[in-house]
Amino acid sequence: MVSAVRQADYWAQQRSPAVWTESVAAESSNVAKSFVAQIPATFKFPAMQRNDGRGPDEIRSVDFELNVAPHASGSVLVSIGQTRVICGVTIEEVVPRWMKEQGVTGGWLTAEYSMLPYSTQTRKPRDAAKGRLDGRSVEIQRLIGRSLRAVIDLEKLGPRTIWVDCDVLQADGGTRTTAITGASLALAIACRKLVREKKLDAPPMQKLLAAVSAGILDGQAVLDLNYEEDKLVSVDFNLVATEDGEFVEVQGSGEEATFSGSQLDEMLGLARKGIAALIGAQRAVLARIMVSPPEV
Repeated sequence: MVSAVRQADYWAQQRSPAVWTESVAAESSNVAKSFVAQIPATFKFPAMQRNDGRGPDEIRSVDFELNVAPHASGSVLVSIGQTRVICGVTIEEVVPRWMKEQGVTGGWLTAEYSMLPYSTQTRKPRDAAKGRLDGRSVEIQRLIGRSLRAVIDLEKLGPRTIWVDCDVLQADGGTRTTAITGASLALAIACRKLVREKKLDAPPMQKLLAAVSAGILDGQAVLDLNYEEDKLVSVDFNLVATEDGEFVEVQGSGEEATFSGSQLDEMLGLARKGIAALIGAQRAVLARIMVSPPEV
């Protein structure tokens, strides 16, 4: 039973312009710990001095700031290292026209992704100025949408559309994985708001998910690439997975190179460890603001 004092603290926080921040060093859940346990014990990651001082199996610092967009149903400014992305969720009480025409029941979730002009070292022109989305933006926003639809019950959502907008403020590698990780937390908060407003009996989000990158740098598998490393790796790998270890998407490609099965296993093991840490941080934030995370 939550005390009245803690409830008052929570609602005061919701009204306050202040935001919560949480480090990845926060205590992770038992689910996250079991995810780490799935990494084969035979993997040994030797000491390696990366350009930012991390070991090969370490992710960058992680922070979540909530309520950065007051008009959104859920919003998070997620920072992973120097990469910063605003993830905002809005909910409309309508469904896309194609669902009505095809007689599809339930609701829908879609995502949009953009990099702000000042997010990179040299100015990036807005897509609107070019009159079309570039191929990379289209690929990433489809990935974000696919990832989040994998963890939400669209029938339970009802005739509504969830819009997830991810805007990159600062890019230093891993913008797509950072966007997915932040959007997962923003979506969990927005779904809880539907319940709080008595529009639904239970949150339609079934579980949390996160995403992280890995790669082969100088012949060694490394986790969570920053921009300088991303330019140098011979293999680029991204993993999206849920908190109970189910894969949503696996992306891997050689950069004018090939990679072995053992290297793939190493990158997969590193990515599992990174996702466990990220989901642990998400759950710590949800516990802090007294929003019950979705049950597995």
